[in-house]
Amino acid sequence: MKEEFERLYSAYHQQLFQYIFYLVRQRETAEELVQEVYIKVLHSLDTFEGKSSEKTWLYSIAKHVAIDWIRRQSRKKRKSEGKEYEWSEREFEIEDKQPLPDEIVTKREEVQHIYLMLDKITPDQKQVILLRYIQALSIAECADILGWSESKVKTTQHRAVKSLRKHLEDALPEGEEGDY
Repeated sequence: MKEEFERLYSAYHQQLFQYIFYLVRQRETAEELVQEVYIKVLHSLDTFEGKSSEKTWLYSIAKHVAIDWIRRQSRKKRKSEGKEYEWSEREFEIEDKQPLPDEIVTKREEVQHIYLMLDKITPDQKQVILLRYIQALSIAECADILGWSESKVKTTQHRAVKSLRKHLEDALPEGEEGDY
């Protein structure tokens, strides 16, 4: 079991870190959450039935760990503001004004602009964009991770790209055209 765990860790650690980082936007937090993912993996490795690929299983755990952390942060923030609010299943995004680290995001202005525009689309659309285009997962893998049908992933992807394109075009100075 130790060898299997080490194999999973070395094969997926960087990808899971990057995925979680895009969700929480804080390096230290992402590192802590990746460790939490692997603690959960260690505890449940012997019960993994193989109904999905190990990759989608790991991403699913990572998604839940990140969403749980975001919800805890939101609750803390609401309590400090004296407000209590009931979250639904899909409302898990908090606003973070910190820029992405230079070593993660390319220096090109267009790419940085696209990453900033990700905050303007819905959380579901952002999840699909991150999984499909940043993590390069298949539609089937995304469906397994998100617990959706492949059809819903395709529809959400289409809407996400369309919405992202519109936000990018709207942000262009008047008279300029982009290649989005």
